[in-house]
Amino acid sequence: MTATTTTSSSRETVRIGVFIPFECQLLDMACIDIFGTMSHEYLSLVKDLVPGPMLDLAPSVQIFYISTVQPGTLIPLTSSARIACTHHLSDPAVQPGQLDVVLVPGPDPSLDWTAKDKKEALDWLAAHAARSDTTDILSVCTGIYPCGAAGLLKGKKACGPRGLQADLAKKFEGMGGVTNGNDLVAAYARQSGRFPGPVAELGLLMIDAGDRPQRYTTGKVVVTLGMVWQVLKAVFMVFGKKKTA
Repeated sequence: MTATTTTSSSRETVRIGVFIPFECQLLDMACIDIFGTMSHEYLSLVKDLVPGPMLDLAPSVQIFYISTVQPGTLIPLTSSARIACTHHLSDPAVQPGQLDVVLVPGPDPSLDWTAKDKKEALDWLAAHAARSDTTDILSVCTGIYPCGAAGLLKGKKACGPRGLQADLAKKFEGMGGVTNGNDLVAAYARQSGRFPGPVAELGLLMIDAGDRPQRYTTGKVVVTLGMVWQVLKAVFMVFGKKKTA
């Protein structure tokens, strides 16, 4: 049995918590909109483009923005963005067993997750992970750091951003590498069973997401050489500007 609930009309409801205890990368959090695109609420807005049976299949999706601050407080994101917290960690609506999915977007990788002020957040995350019968944890990019600090990676293969793999390997076991939250959500929607197959595929088709391979197709050496070349180009450009000034 999962935490998925039903409405009075027997429509399934998928409850998703976006876990942002302190701050996060806007790009990492933005993948939540893919789930929204697969919802009955969104498809109803574009119902003229959606066949009736597809609309009937789509689940309702409830999304909660969960943090250590009080509801209504703005949580800082990158690119000068802010998003309002909807639920504090202690809210009964977001306790273990109440959510189908917890999305963990990437925070600042330099955060010290051993600090005392992080304990409440890590305990909350660990408690949800312990309810694997009801709740799935999705980590995006540096979201792997709080997941690791909460003990979620033990005995599992995990993923994190390519550039931080060496650091992650020192701190946690079995690290791999992937950064894109859109790919993660697309794969989850297709495989989790929480979204009917036709609904998941329609949502992904509408936003053109989810067709890249699981593993990197470009090796680390090639990527490193590419970055070095871009740095050299930048040096030449700066030198050229100084020379003509």
